[in-house]
Amino acid sequence: MENWDEVRTAYQVVKHGTVSGAAHVLGVHHATVIRHIDALEGRLGVKLFQRHPRGYTATEAGRDLARVAQATDDQLSQLGARIKGQGAAVTGELVITTLPGFSPWLVPLVASFQMAHQGLRVRYLTGQRLFRLEYGEAHVAIRAGDKPQEPDNVAQRFAELEVALYASPAYVERRGLPTEHDLHTHDFAGGDSARARAPFMKWMSHHIPPDRVVFRTTDERGVGEAVRAGLGLGFLPVRDGTDLIQIAAPRPDWRVKLWLVSHVDLHRTAKVQAFLAHVKATAKTWEGLC
Repeated sequence: MENWDEVRTAYQVVKHGTVSGAAHVLGVHHATVIRHIDALEGRLGVKLFQRHPRGYTATEAGRDLARVAQATDDQLSQLGARIKGQGAAVTGELVITTLPGFSPWLVPLVASFQMAHQGLRVRYLTGQRLFRLEYGEAHVAIRAGDKPQEPDNVAQRFAELEVALYASPAYVERRGLPTEHDLHTHDFAGGDSARARAPFMKWMSHHIPPDRVVFRTTDERGVGEAVRAGLGLGFLPVRDGTDLIQIAAPRPDWRVKLWLVSHVDLHRTAKVQAFLAHVKATAKTWEGLC
């Protein structure tokens, strides 16, 4: 069986007869229970339960699965008792995911954490897609924007990233120093998504004509490189714009909220708690965060 979590969920539904009862015992959202059951039935190609208003009743296949799952659960409990206490150490593998543009200031933080815990191996994954914590793709995600809404995840806001508008000296020499009143006549570099949710991108879409955005990219690091190359103005975190000319100072409505996200099943483990504490403590020393 490929996914023990789904089997364990089905066993708890058989045992308690309801989705809510299984969710309470497992410490997950009821939507997770339903998702696990649907996925397991789809994978096996059989119905494990008959649904009715009072709950779930196991079919013959569901009862067979529950008997095997109970025996496996008992064996795992015995194994857990034998190795109890080992989980208190910050060791093993820690998988962290975030957007590529955060790497310049997050990698040193991750490195200092790993050096403080020599028994730890770190995997640092970046990309535009959201890695699914509920399927074990990462232990901790550092995300930007609105509060993550996945029901099984624990999301903590730990900082806000200050953003300002910048130009390169070469651009100013070529086009003159932009003012607040003539920004709509200048060239811009920005993101490629029409559904961009960053506050400063929303501001740009409302105030800058689309044909003035002469460079678009899906890689937020590309915006900074385009600004430095003199292609146009661009929004950057203030910590990344020290070599550029600040055209417009940071504004509260341009700030980007940063979130530490972990799955409820792993949130209390020693290595996740230690890393979250390290991020929060280090972030207090970062310029450009508030």
